[in-house]
Amino acid sequence: MSDEYKNITITLAGRPYPLKIKNSDEDSVRRIVKGLNEKVNNFQISYTGKDKQDCLSMTLLTIAVDYHKLQKQASIKEAEDKLGELEGFLDTLLK
Repeated sequence: MSDEYKNITITLAGRPYPLKIKNSDEDSVRRIVKGLNEKVNNFQISYTGKDKQDCLSMTLLTIAVDYHKLQKQASIKEAEDKLGELEGFLDTLLK
């Protein structure tokens, strides 16, 4: 897989941003930008009195909360895995 880079311009909440990304990341970046724009637009529809900055802030907050939940779930899974390993080790010692 090539690690070549390319320059693209994305539009987020109506503003263009130039990016330099790996060729292999372009599809992911464009999907993420599309999702972010959809979230911003949904906040604009739900909260008509708010400006784009408020909608961007709310989008960032919802993504941060989702990310935190995923991290917490991963930590719980990791702890469960470690406890399982410990339990197996103790079973081996007690036999």
